[in-house]
Amino acid sequence: MPLTPSHLISPGSVSVLLGCAILMGCTSSGGKPAQVPVSRSGPTPVSGYRVVATLPHTATNFTEGFLYLNGLFYESTGLKGHSELLVTFPETGAVKVKAGLSPDLFGEGIVDAGRYLYQWTWQSHKGIVYSLRTMKEVGSFTYKGEGWGMTRDKSSLITSDGSSTLTFRAPASFKVIRQITVSDAGKPVPMLNELEYIKGSIYANVWHTDRIARISPSDGRVLEWIDLTGLEPDALQRDPEAVLNGIAYDPKGDRIFVTGKLWKHIYQIQVVPSAK
Repeated sequence: MPLTPSHLISPGSVSVLLGCAILMGCTSSGGKPAQVPVSRSGPTPVSGYRVVATLPHTATNFTEGFLYLNGLFYESTGLKGHSELLVTFPETGAVKVKAGLSPDLFGEGIVDAGRYLYQWTWQSHKGIVYSLRTMKEVGSFTYKGEGWGMTRDKSSLITSDGSSTLTFRAPASFKVIRQITVSDAGKPVPMLNELEYIKGSIYANVWHTDRIARISPSDGRVLEWIDLTGLEPDALQRDPEAVLNGIAYDPKGDRIFVTGKLWKHIYQIQVVPSAK
């Protein structure tokens, strides 16, 4: 089900009924609070990675939202005056569709929802609804707090706001259903960023770290850390905000893709569990 009319503001003040089935994914820098380092000790396993494939990525994209759908990458970029929604071909990086946001909006996470794609923004409390078929804007919605990452499971949207809290929302209204606090060895893990739901776990970038947390959606425990140190070694030399941010999953091919803000590449990776 889509956003209800009470939450929907259609372009040109024309009401749009978004009929879609209940659905089954940022984030920003520039003024956000300083990150809290993730503890690198404790019993939580830390896995490594192997690069399976290296794909092109536009190095000017300030990646905030990232997903794979029907053979294409969908990417939301940030920074006011530069925010866009892009649909690209993985093998070449060529742009199939580009939609620019209003200059006052800072693009953040995206999620596919039936026949639609939702994109929200950092501090403007505005989200945009696109038709997946045409990639045209068909409506908008509002919410409280900051927008960072978005993903979904089979029944809920899952969102982050830069804290240690993940919020599960009703697809039809964007209203809060429940929340979990993400923790590692009993300590909250803040700065949760871009999100992806993979095989029953929530994967989350942690802003300004080289790690992805694999999180239990039931209680918020970090089940595993994936350390991607060295994946794009020259990124931070080029720009201090060129941090790891962007996780996409291809369920049919069982492929995980990762990228970062201002990165030159998208990487298909295989997670390599730590030796026991």
